[in-house]
Parts: sequence; structure tokens; C-alpha cells
Amino acid sequence: MTLDDLRVFVAVCRAGSLSAVARDLACTQSAVSQHVKRLEREIGASLLERQPRGVVPTAAGRILCEAAADGITGLDLALRRLGDLVNGRSGSVRVTTGGTTVRHFMAEAIVRFRRRYPKVSLEFQTGTSSRVCFDALLSSDLDLAWITIADSVRGIEQRPVVDLPWVLAARADDPLASRSHIDVSDLTDIPLVRLPPDSSSGGVLDEAFAELGVRAGFDTSVADWDTALLLTELGLGHAVVPAVPGRPTSAENSPLRLVPIPALPPLTVGWAVRRWDALPPLARAFADTVARDCVKKLG
Repeated sequence: MTLDDLRVFVAVCRAGSLSAVARDLACTQSAVSQHVKRLEREIGASLLERQPRGVVPTAAGRILCEAAADGITGLDLALRRLGDLVNGRSGSVRVTTGGTTVRHFMAEAIVRFRRRYPKVSLEFQTGTSSRVCFDALLSSDLDLAWITIADSVRGIEQRPVVDLPWVLAARADDPLASRSHIDVSDLTDIPLVRLPPDSSSGGVLDEAFAELGVRAGFDTSVADWDTALLLTELGLGHAVVPAVPGRPTSAENSPLRLVPIPALPPLTVGWAVRRWDALPPLARAFADTVARDCVKKLG
């Protein structure tokens, strides 16, 4: 039984697929299977149950997966701390987040962090949704995920940072642009640029619309908030988006106006980690820097 065997087995349990793990590791499915078979021989029990659409851990597999995942997390922390000890304050911070998050939530914090820790490597992995970020955090050596705060996720600890109010983006010449705020009744049947329904923010917005009885008409869909604003500027409709830090709600020379929608519950965003008490010091410092920056901008 080797550490590689355990890492691969945990990855298979989380992915539910031998072939998916093989692709991630750039190896053959047979090589992944050999790691699992080696564990099964040593333990003397079957660890995976084959199903038509993948694999699931057996009772013995679940016990081993949970124990191995905890052990690997602790070992990764120890190895990172040893590296920092050997190299002074050098090391790395690995973050997964959405495509536009770095620009809106982290840009200034990254500059300050780099000035304070010039030898530290910052690595960013883009995820298309919070769900994808959760999966990446669980299946790799990433430190942090910036996500829309969601319901409890097994193996993940979430820490809210800021609440983002929703705004309606409208062209400056649109009648709604001169309003001080938007009522939910104003949203019924106007053309809206749709946020991805499989994204966390899009799902939160859809739920809020349903609870408030908003019958929104969606003519166009996009992959992120910035694209929604661009399409609004081009005249393809209106967009309901979060008011992110540093983006003014109105500017005299801007082609767009961002009008508050007070009735919509805010979108809560923040950090997710496997275990806060196991987070390397450099990653914690980066998380704190970003959080302070966001709170200051929205405070």
C-alpha cells in the first residue's frame, strides 16, 4: 500500500469513474485499476462496486476513503510546511475560482500579497461553477476555492466573506436606468440576459425569482457576469447581476446604469477549503487579504 495508491483510490471514489481519473492523471485506465487492485489485495476486501455508469465505493471502500482523505490532507499540510521551513517564506498558494473572480474580487489583494510575499507562487485554476470548484478542491492539492456559498458539502468547510446585492443593468437611455431602485414587478416579462442555470449564482437568482413570483423572459444566455453586462450594453436586453466590489453602480460617462433591486436576497460569496485548521499559513494569509479587501470595498 503506497501513498499513490491511496491518492488514486480517493480520486476514483470522488469522481465515480476510473477513466476520468486516468484522464486527469494522464495515464491509462489499467494503471488506475492497478492501484485499486493493490489496495484490495492488501486489505482482503472489495473496495469498489462496478455500475453501468461508473463505480461507487463498497462499505469497506467508504471506510478507507474517509480515513485516507483525512490522512492525505494532514500529510499534504506537513509537506507544505516542511517546504516553507526549508525555503524560508517561499511556497505556493493554489486557488480555484470562476473566470471573472480574480478581476473583481482579488486584483488589488494579489498585488499586496505579492509585495509582502515576493517568493510565493500564486496558482489559479478556473472553474465554470462553484460545484466544479468544490470537486477540484476535493480531488487535488488546491488550497482554496472562491465560491458562491452553498448548502453543506461533505468534506468542505465554507466561510462567507461578503453579501452582494443584485442590480439591474440597463442601457443609459433605457427608462428603467433613471430609477433609484427596481421593484420585482418591473422584472416581469422584460427581456433578460440569462446567467447560466447550472451556475450557483444563476441557480440562486432563479430560486429568488420563483419565490417572488417573477416571470422573467430570457432571450439570451451567457457564461459569466461580465458577458451579461456586455450584451446589455449592446442592446440585447437587461441583466440582473451581483454588484461586485469596485464596480460603480452608475457613472456619468458609462453606457450602462446599475440600479439596485432591494427585494432580491443578496448573493453570499466567500472561501471554501477542505479544513481551515489544516490550511497552510500562506494560503490563510492570502484568504485573509482577499477577504479584507472585499469587505473594505463593499463596506
